[in-house]
Amino acid sequence: MHRRATVAAVSGALALTALVVPAAQADAGTGDAATAARTAHEAAVQQAASAKQKAAPFGLRSAADEQYGDTAISNVVVNGGKDVVLGTTNTKTVTVSFTATDASGIASATAILWHGGATFDDIDTGVTPNEESATCTATSATTAKCKQTFTIDPQYHLNNNAAGTWKVWALAQGEDADFVQQDNVKSFRMQRYSKLTANASPEPVAKGRTITITGSLTRANWDTSTYAGYTKQPVKLQSRPASGSTYTTLKTYTSGSGSAGGQVKTTRTATTDTCWRYSFAGTSTTPAVTSTGDCVDVR
Repeated sequence: MHRRATVAAVSGALALTALVVPAAQADAGTGDAATAARTAHEAAVQQAASAKQKAAPFGLRSAADEQYGDTAISNVVVNGGKDVVLGTTNTKTVTVSFTATDASGIASATAILWHGGATFDDIDTGVTPNEESATCTATSATTAKCKQTFTIDPQYHLNNNAAGTWKVWALAQGEDADFVQQDNVKSFRMQRYSKLTANASPEPVAKGRTITITGSLTRANWDTSTYAGYTKQPVKLQSRPASGSTYTTLKTYTSGSGSAGGQVKTTRTATTDTCWRYSFAGTSTTPAVTSTGDCVDVR
């Protein structure tokens, strides 16, 4: 009975987190809504972590993983195995799926997406599920396929320091009240959406004249809900014949800093009709991006 109450206690703490954020948004003034909501969210996530710790069965505290009996979680997939990428305003709903097993069958399961230190007790931000518990469909007497969705809002759930590696906290309970709780059953990347432009001019241009190819590499700033230059990053200049389909890398440049934050600029001599573009390979916090090609008519 005590073990079964653990699931309810943790689920209640998670529900609290989901409720606090909209309330803060409603109470805050227009200019401070995002800041107030994010602050309230962070406080609520800390409450969830504290409640999880207090709800640990048989007085267990601060264990990275906790288990009683033969319940197990495996095959965790976040967002179809792809990185989770968000811009500045649009929300994104991702699905977490996993397999839960227990000799008696699975009674319930739930998960949280979180960012922080080594254990869930060190959480600094996170996202709670849309459903009170995962939808688990039995595939045999001992195994269930479970699924849960999470709607992530960059204005409330995210800040720039939270870009990078995130983890999945998960809890599953068997019909016999056995359970397993894992702080980091799966890791994934949460990234700041990136943009890259390219403009080759003048167009058209006389053969032998100089072409200037300018570009700008920017990414979402979750602290300010704007896009800002991504500085000191390697950006490749690529070209292809206007009649061709394959781009070739010519040279790698470094995006500018300061007032030229994220900007790239170079020149080439016009010889034949050519399409130009820039390409960025990405980092752990920012996805790869390639600009649209800009084709120049050489006369």
